[in-house]
Amino acid sequence: MPLDPIETLRRLVAIPSVNPMGQDVSGPQFGEARLTEFLESVFDGLGIDHRRDPIHPGRDNLLARLEGDVPAGRGGPLVLLGAHQDTVPTGGMTIEPFEPRVEAGRLYGRGACDVKGGMAAVLAALARLAEERPDGMPTVIVACTVNEEHGFSGARALARSCHDGGGLIPRRPDVAVIAEPTELDVVVAHKGVVRWKCHTTGRAGHSARPEAGENAIYKMAPVLDALDRYHRQVLPQLGSHPLCGPATLSVGTIHGGVSVNTIPDCCTVEIDRRLRPGENPADARRHLIDYLQSETPLAALLHDPPYMEGLTLSDAANGALAEQLSAVAAEVAGRGRRVGVPYATDAAFLAAAGVPTVVFGPGSIEQAHTTDEWLPLKQLEQAAEILYRFLAAAGTAGEYAESGD
Repeated sequence: MPLDPIETLRRLVAIPSVNPMGQDVSGPQFGEARLTEFLESVFDGLGIDHRRDPIHPGRDNLLARLEGDVPAGRGGPLVLLGAHQDTVPTGGMTIEPFEPRVEAGRLYGRGACDVKGGMAAVLAALARLAEERPDGMPTVIVACTVNEEHGFSGARALARSCHDGGGLIPRRPDVAVIAEPTELDVVVAHKGVVRWKCHTTGRAGHSARPEAGENAIYKMAPVLDALDRYHRQVLPQLGSHPLCGPATLSVGTIHGGVSVNTIPDCCTVEIDRRLRPGENPADARRHLIDYLQSETPLAALLHDPPYMEGLTLSDAANGALAEQLSAVAAEVAGRGRRVGVPYATDAAFLAAAGVPTVVFGPGSIEQAHTTDEWLPLKQLEQAAEILYRFLAAAGTAGEYAESGD
């Protein structure tokens, strides 16, 4: 049964799947459960075997497998397509987030760009492959993961499944393509990220006698100066990736105090350290902590464990895969440049499990997470066509891993 990618996207956007982002929140818009149920109905309608993989309470990865001409367990090619189910929250949006609207060749709504457009293209390509079954077609795994926007736990579990085999993934896939808004270019490398909270402590007191307390906000001031110096002076010395550029550092939030007439006894900042390909999250975090200790010895900093660690994607092992997908994208849409990007994705975890992986999809990262998020429908249709042609010609997928090493 064919699937129209535009109508599929409309239905995906209409189902809220907001990531709670670590907050204790509830309600019908939060979590991926409703979207997972819809995706199950899609796979049922296509007659494709599928399985849930519980990740968090009520939040499951969903895996589906379309068997190829030669089963992967007997040596046939195995290709994985992935897309995450969750979206970022809707605060501040200027459009109705879950009432998809088509206007001037665009579909508006939360998740339209990141990444339900890519998911719709994947589903449309899979449905066409199931109907037409071109000669030599590979076995295709579609993996719909949870919690990409706040921790990558779904991707970590998927990578373990790919590495260990069993269930719907009989062995490690030959290649993988992960959906993200890339404007139909092929992302072969991307940065990683490590995030954590850092605290200074003091002693509370009345603001009429500030000398009787210890102001934790004042203690944080030299730390912020040191963080700025680290970004401007230290990180440029650590090197730069030719496609992704240098590592970066940002402080995104600061919290301290309970009232203007109380000396604050705690101040907290959140640190976002972006990793260039080849860097390790733990080593990068340790390097910054050691720098802060040497630059601000009187601050008595407390560092929480990281609440997010996204691995980097290297272009060292995906060259042949990227070449094939780029050629199809150029044929269909005149796109397909091989590029690097500064954000993190699920792809890095599959690559770390030994699967040559690239990132590809319709839409621009500039529209992701925006107040009026939208996706160009022409790119959606082109992405579905590109993925179908790529899969239809993927009988030599097993060669990608060998050629890309």
